[in-house]
Amino acid sequence: MQPAAVSGEPGFEPLVVLELASDIKEEAVVWLLSRIRDPQQNGGAELLVEHLGPGVRPQEKENPNLFLVGASWQRLLSGAEDLGLFKEYSDGSMRGFTCSNKHNFKDFTGDGDSFLSMAECQHIIKHELDTLRAREETHVPGYPQAKLYPGKSIIRRLQSKRILIQMFPLHHKEELKRLSFSWYQKVRLSLQPLDSIRHYYGEGQALYFGFLEYFTFALVPMALIGVPYYLFDWEDYDKYVIFAVFNLVWCTVILELWKRRSASLAYQWGTLSRKQAFEEPRPGFHGVLGFNPVTGREEPLYSNAKRQLRIYLVSLPFVLLCLYLSLYVMMVYFLLEGWVLSIHDENPTFWTGVLLFIPSVAYAVVIEAMNLIYRYAAEFLTEWENHRLESSYQNHLVLKVLVYNFFNCFASLFYIAFVMQDMVLLRQSLATLLITSQILNQFMEAFLPYWLQRRRNKKMVRKVQGRRVLEDKALPLAEQVRLEADMSTYLGTFDDYLELFLLFGYVSLFSCVYPLAAVLVVLNNITEVYSDAFKMCHVFKRPFADPAANIGVWQLAFEAMSVIAVVTNCALIGMSPQVRAYFPHSETQLILWTVAVEVTHTHTHTHTHTHTHTHTQSFDDHMNPVSGLKTDNLVLSARTAGSQVHPDLPHPRCSQTHPDQTGPHRV
Repeated sequence: MQPAAVSGEPGFEPLVVLELASDIKEEAVVWLLSRIRDPQQNGGAELLVEHLGPGVRPQEKENPNLFLVGASWQRLLSGAEDLGLFKEYSDGSMRGFTCSNKHNFKDFTGDGDSFLSMAECQHIIKHELDTLRAREETHVPGYPQAKLYPGKSIIRRLQSKRILIQMFPLHHKEELKRLSFSWYQKVRLSLQPLDSIRHYYGEGQALYFGFLEYFTFALVPMALIGVPYYLFDWEDYDKYVIFAVFNLVWCTVILELWKRRSASLAYQWGTLSRKQAFEEPRPGFHGVLGFNPVTGREEPLYSNAKRQLRIYLVSLPFVLLCLYLSLYVMMVYFLLEGWVLSIHDENPTFWTGVLLFIPSVAYAVVIEAMNLIYRYAAEFLTEWENHRLESSYQNHLVLKVLVYNFFNCFASLFYIAFVMQDMVLLRQSLATLLITSQILNQFMEAFLPYWLQRRRNKKMVRKVQGRRVLEDKALPLAEQVRLEADMSTYLGTFDDYLELFLLFGYVSLFSCVYPLAAVLVVLNNITEVYSDAFKMCHVFKRPFADPAANIGVWQLAFEAMSVIAVVTNCALIGMSPQVRAYFPHSETQLILWTVAVEVTHTHTHTHTHTHTHTHTQSFDDHMNPVSGLKTDNLVLSARTAGSQVHPDLPHPRCSQTHPDQTGPHRV
């Protein structure tokens, strides 16, 4: 489904918006539009472009250089073939689309004008624009400093020089309204409309919401068990060992089941066996112009040795310094905790009881602030390292952020559990950190974006038609485009996965001492679904579809957390008086027993993962009718990535330590 056609060439349907700099040179505009419109055999993209007309009040300051990009259906179908888009065949299998046998694909009727979703059409146009390359030009016309060379991506050069301000896909108001209603505007106990989300936003977004939904449902059994433990057996620590055993069983299967779910969705959506596109250099990558022996083209080259020096001599010391500062703040927190406790012990009153929670709440707020500041520093450093590929940039950024966030959020809990061995303080600290972080995240991710967008909407409504309510009547296309251009840019699922990663850590590491942790995370995830859905529909610009086959590097992050959780929970079980009672005279036997449990768990998980991986691979080979794909290395690697999600998810409440019976209490 497409937006309404605009005046101009008959049948033109705008899909993507290009916003150029307001002071761009005229010759650059003419050159860019000609390259976009030129036939493919002449090096062009063979797309349709129209200039967006002035707004309702053209006398007001507004950027006049907005252009709408579309394409004929024949061009979109050929682009789908070039991309290797997988669609459902008439026999029910998923096959790479080809124009030669297009009528053999399911849902292809007539001219095929409803065969591709709007998200797929916009992804095709983005791909065609991204692959628009310089030929004989040495620079962008009118901009001698914007150097070009044969094979250089024109769009990436324009973006790096801020000649192209932004490029974004248009919303379809009617389709968005239907999706909003089925997604979050009505109270529902059923699953999310993942197919509709994928149809409108693409596979990457649908997989995130699918994982959020799966994670939430996976926590429900734990939450149901945790509530009665919290209400009736809080001081009966013998039964926490049973609860810990349940968590060990839960954590051995959770990621394995998600891997199967992810592979099933990816196959259903046609991304499991899709060819990986050749990855172009990042727009921010710079270097000395040289000859690339792999691509056979001239392009910027940057020494890997220089990059490694920047990583190990600057980035790594900076990360270590930040970890030291985090450790220093943690020790200050413990000093304040001890000081407040001494005040309460000397003169216990209601207000000193309230004062006991102040250090934990303040520490939780400081942690969130430090995480935010460090995030900007990590982005700056990773950009400065000058990674050539976007995947390399993302991997290094994720590693920096995960290491610091893990240490900053969980170091105090490890210290309390294994150094102080104070289970009462561990329970209080876990509850305070979890609840405070959830409140802050909900404010930053739900209330604040909603308030800001309401302000933007009211401003645009006043500018267009006095005080007419935005939802009552449709805006003119020109004003719809300008309204969407002013919306915040969606930066991807990085922050969303990071939040889930930290919540998973809170639940899996120490929730055995605080059974309500799973309940709080379930409630948080439910509100997260609604707030994220609202932001996607009304706060952010529509993102381009990302044809993902899995959740990527975040799968490895969750697996690493699960391994740490297994070790942590086994250690907590070993510290419990029930287990210690079996080894009254030998700490060595206790340690050997704990190690044996961990090794057994790891062996069981590895065996399960290997068996399921083989099963998934054979299932994929059996269901894929295109035998030629089996010999294509790129497809094989993409297929492997699509099913490579082994479940190592060690889980919460795996151990039970008795607060009143173990170790020293607060100092």
